[in-house]
Amino acid sequence: MGNKLTIDALIEGGRATAGPPLGPVLGPLGMDVSKIIAKINEKTKAFEGLKLPIKVIVDKDNKEFEIEVGTPPVSALIKKEAGIEKGAKDKTASAGNITLEQALKIAGGKETLGRTMKERVKEIIGTCVSMGITVEGKSAKDALKDLNEGKYDSKIGS
Repeated sequence: MGNKLTIDALIEGGRATAGPPLGPVLGPLGMDVSKIIAKINEKTKAFEGLKLPIKVIVDKDNKEFEIEVGTPPVSALIKKEAGIEKGAKDKTASAGNITLEQALKIAGGKETLGRTMKERVKEIIGTCVSMGITVEGKSAKDALKDLNEGKYDSKIGS
């Protein structure tokens, strides 16, 4: 096993650069920074416009590297689906709306605490509550109530 260094960074998907935070750390190690940046951008382009955590694991002896890409926070995925920049400032305003299908899309691509799809969708809708995002055109609290009563079970599956 070589002499490994792990660099944690938060980057915008598909838009990593040789500037900070990566370039200043990788350059002095004698690494091909442009090759690493190209690989990061290739692996993160599906998350364009979203900030996400990455790890660059570098073997300082043989100059090999690997890249691990984390997923953006649930709130960032909700904002992207709703087409908004930020959540509501107060509880009476709605910052945006997502459909159940969008909640399912987020839940399907995100590692969350929920074991079943229904539990993961509950987490997504629960986050919508705190962000002031409506679900299916109704308050997220009402959508959660409907979910708990089984009204969306046929769409969710399990």
